[in-house]
Amino acid sequence: MAEEQQQLEPLSPEAEQLELLPKAEPERQYCLFRAGRERFCFSVLDVEEVVEWPHLTRVPLAPAFLMGIFNLRGSIVPVVDIALTEGRRPDLHPKHVVVASLKGEGDNDDLRIGIAADEVIGTCSTSEPLLVEEAPQEMPHCCGMLRHEDRMALALNLKKLTETFPVPVI
Repeated sequence: MAEEQQQLEPLSPEAEQLELLPKAEPERQYCLFRAGRERFCFSVLDVEEVVEWPHLTRVPLAPAFLMGIFNLRGSIVPVVDIALTEGRRPDLHPKHVVVASLKGEGDNDDLRIGIAADEVIGTCSTSEPLLVEEAPQEMPHCCGMLRHEDRMALALNLKKLTETFPVPVI
């Protein structure tokens, strides 16, 4: 008795183009924090670290959103208050600084910027896309909304954030 060998034939190009299984969105991680009454998030790839509230040095004649600067291991980091428009209570100081880093283009150095945070909620992994259409128009530094538990967080675009809150290169 001769054994029959079955040969598998390669799929035709048309069959390869058919989507047999739905493609899963890649999973992304976000750092969630609260500034004022709003929840915000950054991609964890933009976040360098989160530090306890440091001693800030005030900058004379600085714009109102620039709370001051601090030294982070030899690098000067400006701290921005993105909750400025909400009228942060003067007796409640932020507890953390979320330090984000924007890669420099060409010969420019990386830009570090600190965001004043009242509470760091943690990290969140999701494969759901950001809700771009839900982003508030009056916040140009917001690139979408992220659904976390039963609440929404404003997703921040670091490049647009540095354009909205321009800090001088120190």
